[in-house]
Amino acid sequence: MKEKMFSVAETFGINVPKEIMVKGFEDEGSPFVPEDNPHYIFRTDLLSDILAWFMGAETLGDGLFLGGPTGCGKSTLLLQICARLNIPVQRVIGHARLEVECLLGQLTLVDGDMIWMDGPLTTAARYGHLFLLDEQDLVDPGQLAGLNAVLEGSPLTLPGNAGEVVKLHKNFRFAATGNSNGAGDETGLYQGVLRQNLAFMDRFTVVKVGYPEPQVEAEILAKQAHHLPDLIREKMIELANEVRKLFTSPEGLDVTFSTRTLLRWAFLLSLARNKPEPLVYSLDRALGNRASEATQEALRELVHRVFGEGMKV
Repeated sequence: MKEKMFSVAETFGINVPKEIMVKGFEDEGSPFVPEDNPHYIFRTDLLSDILAWFMGAETLGDGLFLGGPTGCGKSTLLLQICARLNIPVQRVIGHARLEVECLLGQLTLVDGDMIWMDGPLTTAARYGHLFLLDEQDLVDPGQLAGLNAVLEGSPLTLPGNAGEVVKLHKNFRFAATGNSNGAGDETGLYQGVLRQNLAFMDRFTVVKVGYPEPQVEAEILAKQAHHLPDLIREKMIELANEVRKLFTSPEGLDVTFSTRTLLRWAFLLSLARNKPEPLVYSLDRALGNRASEATQEALRELVHRVFGEGMKV
């Protein structure tokens, strides 16, 4: 991949001096580069943290761990950065039964011959892609301990391929996301989250990602739901933040409001304008129908309280 320098201000649409540059790559049409969302809005503080990690990882060797609540945009943030910089990504969703061998690769029967096929981690290490392990804290920490050496910059050994040793490409990066910071779920809200091995987590730069500030979500809605009146969008964001507060309270709701749920609600609302209660109808389908009956009723009451009676969509 041919390297290219990008202006941070122009590439990410943020207010910083134009002479600040970051390394990326020429667009070579790789299918592994994420699709660019031109409407995506970057949060300056988070962008700064991640670009600093990109630039320092070659020297420090650290991985990147993005921790935060469900639907706050952890993976999307990283993928959109890679999309703008033309960085290929090998993405895997973590789960309780994931084994390191699945990431390395396997022997596969092709036309009667056993051929070694690289797994996503090996592909990333060999060709200088970013490896992204989503939901890392759902994976058995005993399995992940097998990756300690890779995070230290040591070559990747492939036992299944006659012990082949793959030297890490200088552009190889290891990133992960989770609903915790690696120390386990202290809230009790996320089933299956495991406390990660301390030695493994010591090899990561940890960045906490929260839900976007109201003004940021207002910009997002204005771009992707511009057909809705300003006041309606403002009230939708107000309701979303009320739900988030209740979700984290001791006896709160059993679902929460991600930014993607907010966008889903806006889209469904645009299709439900002829319904008797379009705000309630669309919210049920965007979020409420997967909640308990008590939470669904609480959401409906919130709609009436936040929007008032008779508000036109």
